[in-house]
Amino acid sequence: VRQVLIQQKPRNWRQLKKHQIDARLIRNPVELIGKEVYVRRNSSYAERLHNLSDEIGGDIVMVEGDEAWDTEAMIRMVADGDIGLTVADEDIAKVNATYFPQLDIETAVSFPQQIAWGIRKNAPELQNYINTWLAFMKGKPDFHVIYNKYFRSDKAQLRRVRSDFFSGQQENGKLSPYDEILTEAVDSLLPHWDWRMIAAQMYQESKFDPRAESWVGAQGLMQLVSETGRYHGATNLFNPTQNIWAGVKHIRWLEQIFESKVSDPEERKKFILASYNVGQGHIYDARKLTQKYGGDPELWDEVEQYLLLKSKSQYFRDAVVTHGYCRCTEPVKYVEEIYTRYERYMQLMPEGDSTLGPDTLIALAQD
Repeated sequence: VRQVLIQQKPRNWRQLKKHQIDARLIRNPVELIGKEVYVRRNSSYAERLHNLSDEIGGDIVMVEGDEAWDTEAMIRMVADGDIGLTVADEDIAKVNATYFPQLDIETAVSFPQQIAWGIRKNAPELQNYINTWLAFMKGKPDFHVIYNKYFRSDKAQLRRVRSDFFSGQQENGKLSPYDEILTEAVDSLLPHWDWRMIAAQMYQESKFDPRAESWVGAQGLMQLVSETGRYHGATNLFNPTQNIWAGVKHIRWLEQIFESKVSDPEERKKFILASYNVGQGHIYDARKLTQKYGGDPELWDEVEQYLLLKSKSQYFRDAVVTHGYCRCTEPVKYVEEIYTRYERYMQLMPEGDSTLGPDTLIALAQD
């Protein structure tokens, strides 16, 4: 993998042609002479910039932060305009560029380099432990999510179509074409859940598009990765019935995890939805931080504040945190938007009604 320079595009970059953008950016490493570049001390990026200074015959002004500086946090600082330049591995840069389109990541500052774990030659037990752990992790859904995120992000732009059920074009009075499948699955597996909430989640995930596929490899109506789907019995995630049942089973699985952690059933749903989006590990961390700093780990409104703080080194490096950095604005927004949509669904289709009337279809079209 190459190391690349992270810099902001010009403010009006959307109105410019590519050659005009290139003319305003650093495209030759020689142009880095005298420029400030922010990197973490003792990192491979700092080492590379030291070597690059020798290669180009001029000093790059390195601002080296301590080991608490996180690469993705510095990329965000460039995106926010807090710092001018940083360096990252190209895979990490590509992922972050999908979040921050104002960033340019095209200028390489190294040749492609191999990345590997480094251990002492006289540490065979450590080597065996690492190999065993890697083999174990490769069988876990989390491994494939992370692998797809960093190594296949350029292959998958999210393919989602505008839902007719929010455009007012449907006249059958349903929330989605899959209402019957969803109500059957929820009644069977999650009888204390409102199927309209899962419908709101399904729209959040795929906009009711059974062929939706995200850039991290999640597929279908409930956006499951293949390993999670197989765990819950789905062999074809583009099949609406299989996908919905697997998604509802996954929600039930998460509920079994949080049942002993969050006593209030309604409050628990928020933790489950957030875990569906970002994984339960980051939610565990946020709960521990909440408790450590005097909050209530069973109240989502308090836990979400510490979830958001997991992007700051003071918190993601806290002794109680075991899952590291998280750009957790997404799961917080995810829960909020699902509940907002769910409230709308309850207004439009009161409990007991199985179809929407003409007036509510018009209201949906106007949302």
